[in-house]
Amino acid sequence: MISVKDIKVVFGRGTPLQKQALNGVSLIIEQGSFVTVIGSNGAGKSTLLGVLAGDVLPSEGQVLIGKNEVTRKSTASRAGLVARVFQDPLTGSCGSLSIEENLALAARRGEKRGLAPALGGNRRDYFRERIAELNLGLENRLKDRMDLLSGGQRQAVSLVMATLAGSEVLLLDEHTAALDPGMAEFVMNLTQKIVAERKLTTMMVTHSMRQALDYGHRTIMLHGGEIVLDVAGDNRKNLQVEDLIAMFRKMRGQTLDDDALLIG
Repeated sequence: MISVKDIKVVFGRGTPLQKQALNGVSLIIEQGSFVTVIGSNGAGKSTLLGVLAGDVLPSEGQVLIGKNEVTRKSTASRAGLVARVFQDPLTGSCGSLSIEENLALAARRGEKRGLAPALGGNRRDYFRERIAELNLGLENRLKDRMDLLSGGQRQAVSLVMATLAGSEVLLLDEHTAALDPGMAEFVMNLTQKIVAERKLTTMMVTHSMRQALDYGHRTIMLHGGEIVLDVAGDNRKNLQVEDLIAMFRKMRGQTLDDDALLIG
């Protein structure tokens, strides 16, 4: 479960560039729920993920992950609770290390590191099984460097990495935005499968209105650092992409500006 209560974040306080990134955001996401997050640039989407991950510490409010109060805890101290996949396929993994070495590091996320071997026969077999589930043939390339993979392959491996440490929460920050349409669809289907099988509490930021409605159980829209739409169930099923675009236009005070919107 994720619970945020009256979260406020201010960047550049006391300077001419001061910006209220989040303004009293309160949200409860039940265990195993998959929530999609939309909003225009600067709406506060990535800031909200940063608050959950520990990259951004709020000036006011409270953050709970499960029964853990983590409001002021660092990213490292909550690493065992929260896993994240970023927009850039090069972020979140080490290109100079092999696939299996990246998997080994991910499996130890949130744990103290010692001098014991990170890779053994049993662990390699387990990694091979998990990577084989991707159906990309990468189980035969575990010793290849991560930077030899395509962006889509790397994001697929990153999704597996995110599940290895038993994290309760999965944060997806536009993780298909840099992929071509075919690979983006593959990664989204993989995401849905992993989230369902692992019963992960998931929050996915996306600029795709279609993704926002086709995946997950609930959609929220941020604007000006506040939640302006929160729909689930039948209300969400009855929404069309055009409805979301109309809401965007209304929030932005525009009659026709689709430049910042991605329908597909």
